[in-house]
Amino acid sequence: MELKDKKVVVVGFARTGQAVCDFLLNRGAVVTVTDKKPLDQLQNVPDYQEKGVKFDCGGHRPELFLQADLIVLSPGVPPLPDILMARDKGIKVISEIELAYEFLPGKIIGITGSNGKSTTTTLVYEILKNSGFKVHLTGNIGRPLISFVSKSRPEHWIVTELSSFQLEFTEKFRTDISIFLNISPNHLDWHKTLDNYIQAKKKLLWHQLPADKVVLNRDDRVLWSWRKEKDVEVYGFSRRQRVSRGCYLKDSTIYLVEKGEKPLLKTTDIKLRGVHNQENVMAATLAAHLAGAPTSIIRKTVKAFRGLEHRLEEVARIKGVLFVNDSKATTVAATIKAIQSFDQPIILILGGRDKGGDFSPFRRAFKGRVKKVLLIGEAKEKIKKAIEGVCPLEEASSFRELVRKGYEAARPGDLVLLAPACTSWDMFHNFEERGRLFKKEVRRLERMVKGRG
Repeated sequence: MELKDKKVVVVGFARTGQAVCDFLLNRGAVVTVTDKKPLDQLQNVPDYQEKGVKFDCGGHRPELFLQADLIVLSPGVPPLPDILMARDKGIKVISEIELAYEFLPGKIIGITGSNGKSTTTTLVYEILKNSGFKVHLTGNIGRPLISFVSKSRPEHWIVTELSSFQLEFTEKFRTDISIFLNISPNHLDWHKTLDNYIQAKKKLLWHQLPADKVVLNRDDRVLWSWRKEKDVEVYGFSRRQRVSRGCYLKDSTIYLVEKGEKPLLKTTDIKLRGVHNQENVMAATLAAHLAGAPTSIIRKTVKAFRGLEHRLEEVARIKGVLFVNDSKATTVAATIKAIQSFDQPIILILGGRDKGGDFSPFRRAFKGRVKKVLLIGEAKEKIKKAIEGVCPLEEASSFRELVRKGYEAARPGDLVLLAPACTSWDMFHNFEERGRLFKKEVRRLERMVKGRG
């Protein structure tokens, strides 16, 4: 792809958009940024203006797209009608990962799914790093893929977390090893239909070649149905049944099946809570094995892996009440998995900005597990209508109030769980900020309780 003197419009000017601008400037492109936010709400604008970047912000003008040679979208930018119109008129519209792929040496392991991507991606990276490989961690949990074009070499491994947003606008982006963890309704406010969401994910498989490898969840009906749709090497992982090639769990042992069968791990080796994390570990270890990681390093790394912040993170135990931060649980499916990871009675914190999901599965999932629900944010009325009558409900207007009410409702041995089933964007910049505030308020409460003796 020739970029010199090409008129490129970059949509979105957060971390990824800025990395794209740097890359394009280094290749001589004429760069214009558009963002729905006004200029004074964007960071680092003067620095990029000095480099020659033009800004057209506070909305998106249709004529700006129609004058472009190339449009590059940041993750999360929706398929705006004006962008789709430009594409219909023959203007190339791609995501940041597609642009990076055009220039990227190195071998790629791509991880996607509705839940568990960050944990799985990080574990793959840790195993390969501990195995002595040259490896880069990219995507939503690392730096943008485009940042590694100049640093990567053909022998390097690039481990990247891939969202449906990024995959939607790809044409060639291809991974040597792809992992599909699970599929459940997600981002329907963006994709409009579940089928659109699934098809975006599926592009990762469509772009693979016969020598490439795909790791599929054998227990996910939708994903496993893809195994014959593309001529690639298929590996499965399962908690429920033996697989002919891949990883499976039986009697608390994870077995690796490839040219024979051998035990790989015990479930007691896994320090992460929840059966869903057993699936994540199987997927990660299988991909790392396929990349050439020794079994001994896989075992050692899994045993040492404690997971990520904001994922079933134990914050404090106050007078016998455990507080857990799972701010990353932004879907109904993720929240249900969080609930199923604990045996004790739960006071559950729900709410935020709705992603277009269906909250009715909570009615069944809460029975015998959730003793009270605390609600906050834009989606609280929708959630309330979906679960009314299942358990007591109470609203709060701040996280300080949520934490206090959670503690007051709990008894020693109970759990106060933040697993909101919604995005954080109604009150916060991201789920990390939400999780940090929750932890801050829990620790404030802990100090108060200790002060009272």
